[in-house]
Amino acid sequence: MLAAALFGASAPISKLLVGEMHPVVLAGYLYIGAFIGLGIYSLASGAGSREKREEPLGRSDAPWLAGAIITGGVIAPILLMVGLTMVSGLSASLLLNLEAVMTASIAVLAFGEQAGPRLWMALTCMTVGGIILSWDAGGGRFNLLGPLLIVLAMLCWGVDNNLTRAISGRDPISISRIKGICAGVVSLAIAALVGARLPLDIYALLALMTGAVCYGASILLFIKALAGLGASRTGALFGAAPFVGALASLVLLRESAGWLILPAAGLMACGAWLLLSERHRHPHSHESAVHAHSHIHSDEHHMHAHAGDPVEPHSHEHRHEEAEHSHAHWPDTHHRHAHDEEGH
Repeated sequence: MLAAALFGASAPISKLLVGEMHPVVLAGYLYIGAFIGLGIYSLASGAGSREKREEPLGRSDAPWLAGAIITGGVIAPILLMVGLTMVSGLSASLLLNLEAVMTASIAVLAFGEQAGPRLWMALTCMTVGGIILSWDAGGGRFNLLGPLLIVLAMLCWGVDNNLTRAISGRDPISISRIKGICAGVVSLAIAALVGARLPLDIYALLALMTGAVCYGASILLFIKALAGLGASRTGALFGAAPFVGALASLVLLRESAGWLILPAAGLMACGAWLLLSERHRHPHSHESAVHAHSHIHSDEHHMHAHAGDPVEPHSHEHRHEEAEHSHAHWPDTHHRHAHDEEGH
């Protein structure tokens, strides 16, 4: 939810900035800012000086990360920034709602995540809430190209989210920093090739700061959520982003949504409640596996012995013996198993 709030606020802020620089330049600055912000966080938190708490990226993770960078780090933000030049900040914020639908749909259809009635009800509530808010939200003439570009951006971010899910057990700061620097450099290179000016002024500084908070911190939190909730649930909860963006547009851009914001808020809150109160429990089996990722020992899947008193969370290679049991769970790293027609 916090990742959604930060990302949702980025749309109206970017709408303010895109009038001062080329949209591709703005996309590059946002991701460079994410890289800088996460670098400062790493230094401040003393990353690397303590016991290993997160599992580093490996060679087998490269294809997943490369796909996520191309779709979500380069293509999606450029499409969004260009689309922002053609629609209002409020309309753009509301269209962010489609990222949740795209992410959940791809997770279920392409990656086999289990989707029960509560997930689809939550997605329906959040989507209808976004549609209600979009009625007469633009306040100007209709332009098909702008909304279409933003919808395509949401599709690309949906692909990115599902690709990142595959490596969500790795160090989220490393993933976020690599995405930030690669996406930023590629976008700025494209901007230079098309002859766009790279400003070094107060607007560039604001773009970097927005990237550090609204992109860097949001990506970091989103990856942590992917590991614990799975792509479909994380994507659905991310449907709160448009509502935050709409509120920010009312304040920053002085745009109006009227009374429709009230039923939309109720529907989005209902969607979030449906997910947060979900209790998915059934007998399931775990195959024997050896892997490494960040974990704590209060988790029933990680009650293994250690020499001394280790700092938690930490990461190391460990074995899971074959087991069959029943408990409430999300489609997290250890529970991405198949289900029958009844969801068991």
